[in-house]
Amino acid sequence: MAKIVSIHSYRGGTGKSNTTANLAASVARMGNRVAIVDTDIQSPGIHVLFGFDEDSLDRTLNDYLWGRRRISDVAYDVTSVLEGKQTPSSKLYLVPSSVKAGEIARVLREGYDVGLLNEGFQDLLADLKLDYLFIDTHPGLNEETLLSITISDVLVLILRPDQQDYQGTAVTVDVARKLEVPKLLMVVNKAPTVFDFAQLRSKVEETYAADVAGVLPHSDEMMVLASSGIFSVKYPENPLSEIIEAIAQQVVQ
Repeated sequence: MAKIVSIHSYRGGTGKSNTTANLAASVARMGNRVAIVDTDIQSPGIHVLFGFDEDSLDRTLNDYLWGRRRISDVAYDVTSVLEGKQTPSSKLYLVPSSVKAGEIARVLREGYDVGLLNEGFQDLLADLKLDYLFIDTHPGLNEETLLSITISDVLVLILRPDQQDYQGTAVTVDVARKLEVPKLLMVVNKAPTVFDFAQLRSKVEETYAADVAGVLPHSDEMMVLASSGIFSVKYPENPLSEIIEAIAQQVVQ
């Protein structure tokens, strides 16, 4: 049975899109059919990791939301980014949001039908015969985020070891529990390497009474890559990639 995985953070700048792309790629490499939907419509960005820019995005989620295309028609087959590190059954798709200023302004001005977005998720699962659908959400809590959390089989909450993140994430955890999300995983990202990671993990698990799937260290190599590819694909032997792989295993368990 197909599963929906939402990747969320209370604030921006947590590395949410990078983590989404890396986890989805890892799950696809296991032999699964996977799609990513960028629902951060106000500030889209995950497409950059797959080599797209404004000129190469000729169809987007916005086209579906405005009734111009079916959602499966705006899904790009990006399996090639796995660079041969996949099984014959592996598939990876991306549904990007538009980066055109006019399209973003229309969303901010008019909003969109969140119910239609839910229908699109279900159509995508069926049309592409997906095993996993990853939703890269907008930071914070809004109508779209609440929908994503509500329909998720797995919710991955990303936070940095920062006091503002701790407080905001507590609100999101409380909402997720009220919505009875079946599986909640915490991921601590951009942890300074001088930290005691075991102690940090224990602190987060105690604070939220939730499992920490992994602690991702701040990585100069990731910064140097500068979103020009999927880190765990390009550097599979890097310790950071090994942690990402371990988190992906927990997502699919």
